[in-house]
Formats: sequence, C-alpha cells, structure tokens
Amino acid sequence: MISMQEPPIAAETTEDKLVAKGVDVYYGAFHAIKDASLAMRGQHVTALIGPSGCGKSTFLRALNRMHDLTPGARVDGCIMLDGEDIYGPDADPVVIRHRIGMVFQRPNPFPKTIYENVVYGPRIHGERSKSTLDAIAERALKQAALWEEVKDRLQRSALDLSGGQQQRLCIARAVALNPEVILMDEPASALDPIATSKIEDLIGQLTDDYTVVIVTHSMQQAARISDFTAFFHLGEIVEVGPTSQIFTHPKEKRTEDYITGRFG
Repeated sequence: MISMQEPPIAAETTEDKLVAKGVDVYYGAFHAIKDASLAMRGQHVTALIGPSGCGKSTFLRALNRMHDLTPGARVDGCIMLDGEDIYGPDADPVVIRHRIGMVFQRPNPFPKTIYENVVYGPRIHGERSKSTLDAIAERALKQAALWEEVKDRLQRSALDLSGGQQQRLCIARAVALNPEVILMDEPASALDPIATSKIEDLIGQLTDDYTVVIVTHSMQQAARISDFTAFFHLGEIVEVGPTSQIFTHPKEKRTEDYITGRFG
C-alpha cells in the first residue's frame, strides 16, 4: 500500500525535476513529436504554448506514459524523473502516474459524491482508514481552494458543482495521491473568466508543493502564471526560456511571429 499521509518531499527549486531528452512520439506512421528535449524545474510552472495541432498535448501525455493506453502510439527517447527514466525497463507505469498526476481539459468528476471523488485514488492504492481518508480529503480540497465551498456538503454529488468547482475538484483528486508533478492540459479552456482566474491563482499556490507543467492555448495565461515557457510548432520545440524572455525578447523568428499574432 502506498502511504498517503505524508506530503511529497519537494525537490530543490534550483534542480530540474522532469527532463525530456530526444523524445519522439509516433501514432502509427505519423511522427507527432520530433526530437523534443525540455527540462522542467522543480516547484515551478512550465507552460507549453503553440498553435492548435502543434503537439503540446501529445508531448504532455508522454510525460506520464499516457500513450501506453493509446493503440498504435510509440514513444522513443527518455524522460527522466529525478534522474530515473520513466520509460526504463524497471519503471512501473502505475507508480509513474502516481508520481505524475494529470488534470484534463474538461472537468471529469466521477458520478460519485464530492468526498468519494477525492479519496478514490487513495482507496485504489489500498488506503482503508476512515480517519486517514478524511484527512486526505480535507488536505486535498484545501490545496485545491475548494474546502470552504464544499466542506458542509461532501456527501453531495460532484455533478452538482459548477464547472469551475468541478475542475478544482479534479485538481483535488490529483493532489490527493501526493504526486510530485501535476500535468494540466488546458485546465481552464472550458471555464468562464471568474473560474479561470481561480484556477490560475490556484496553480501559483500549487508550486509550494508540486512541479506544474501546463498546456495552454492562451498566451496571456502563460505569461501570467508560468515561470518558463516552451514554444511548440509542427511537433518540434522551437524555443524554451524564462517566460518573460520568451514573450519580450524571443530568439527565434517563428516564436516572435506566433507571439505577435502573425500565425497561429
């Protein structure tokens, strides 16, 4: 049984937590990601930006072996989590996805109570203690900035929540497992501006404990919330750097053209 009680041990903020080296992703014969290398620093937010269909989400899914579940998909290269290759022969995909959580584009709460949504992962991993599960639920909902809104209705259906609340519930469900990294695939794209603002504020708070990698279609959002930005185009990482540098002094013309709206 995996222990759920202790918070994750944070990496030094000067270290790279997750490092992709020469990653290629194929869907059958289609070469979707081409020789992508990217270092993602611990307890920081790295944003992946680029036009639709450029490979951002495909790359993100490679970071916790989601493509293992896609027929015909293949990932080459290596992705190092704390120096260990998550695609190595001894790596367990279940453990990898426990350490690297995922939040999807649209809220996808289970048709269960709010409480049961949050403790679902710990239950799957063998936690049976009611007091421990209660503590996990409270901690995760507080980390997702949802506790005060739902603490008196934990036995209500998660489907009764608003879209923004459902997405924060999905974030609570992810952090309930004490991951080290949280991947987010356009987590606010289906939300209204007020709910989006809450998600953005939350992402900033999550870096106290987690490393965050986010795909966003909004350059303004990337500029607001991320520390580092990688620009993707046609399956390649064109440029990576501190977000302020990418948006004010990009080194590559394709980056500048995208940032200034000439294409995308």
